[in-house]
Amino acid sequence: MTQGQVQIGKNGITKNFIKTLGSHFKKHEDVKVSVLSNSGRDKKQVKKYSEEILEGLGKKYTSKIIGFTIFVKKWRKARR
Repeated sequence: MTQGQVQIGKNGITKNFIKTLGSHFKKHEDVKVSVLSNSGRDKKQVKKYSEEILEGLGKKYTSKIIGFTIFVKKWRKARR
């Protein structure tokens, strides 16, 4: 499977963003979320975005932050 790609812009994390991100997992196992510079880009903000994404998607997802990019992965079983 390929890797999907989504960007976080000035609106940040919205319900529509979470819905769009969730729909990417129908075709992809991993999704790369790029944090754009106009979204108030700093390390603390990227970590906050990552936590909000995982909270919105549920327990079957994990994330890894590299620079200003968040990699989100879906697992078969829910994490504890």
